[in-house]
Amino acid sequence: MFYKIIKDFFLKKIVTKRLLKQQSPLVHKKIATIGIVVDETYFSNTPALLEQFCLQGFQREQIAVLVYKDRIKSKEVITSPFVALKNISWAGEINKTEVNDFIATPFDLLVNYYDVNKYPLLLLSTQSKATFKVGFESVDKRVNHFIIKAVVDQYEAFTVELVKYLKILNKI
Repeated sequence: MFYKIIKDFFLKKIVTKRLLKQQSPLVHKKIATIGIVVDETYFSNTPALLEQFCLQGFQREQIAVLVYKDRIKSKEVITSPFVALKNISWAGEINKTEVNDFIATPFDLLVNYYDVNKYPLLLLSTQSKATFKVGFESVDKRVNHFIIKAVVDQYEAFTVELVKYLKILNKI
C-alpha cells in the first residue's frame, strides 16, 4: 500500500513535467492506424469494444490494444499485450518490450479508454507517439486532443460519437 502511494507520487511528477512540455500537433491526415489503451480494472469488455470499432468501419488489423490492470492474478490469462503497475519503475521506465513498442508506434489515433486519472495510464498516454489522442472528459484535459463526454460502460455510444466527430473533422 505504502509502496503504491510513493510510486504514484513519483509518476505524478513525471506526468506533470511531460504535460507541461507537450505540444499539440496540427496534423490533418486520415486515420489509418488506431491504438487503444484500456483500463481493465474498471472495464472488462475489451473484445466487445474492438468489435464495436470494427462495426464502425475500421479493420481489425488497423487496431492495436494495450491493456492496463492494477493487479494481475496468478492464474489470470490476458490475450492482449498488457501492463501492470509492477512493470513501471519509479522513474517512469517500462520494462516490457511489447509496451515500449506500443508507445513508440506512431498511431494516427490513440483512444484512451479510461475515465479515472491513474498516473500509470497517463504516463502511457503522454509517452505515446500518436498524432491525435481521444479520451473521456473526466481525465486530465491536457492529455487528449479531443474529449468525449460518455460513460466507460457505454462503449457503443462512445464509438458512435467518436466516428461522428472524426467525420466532421475530416479524419476518416
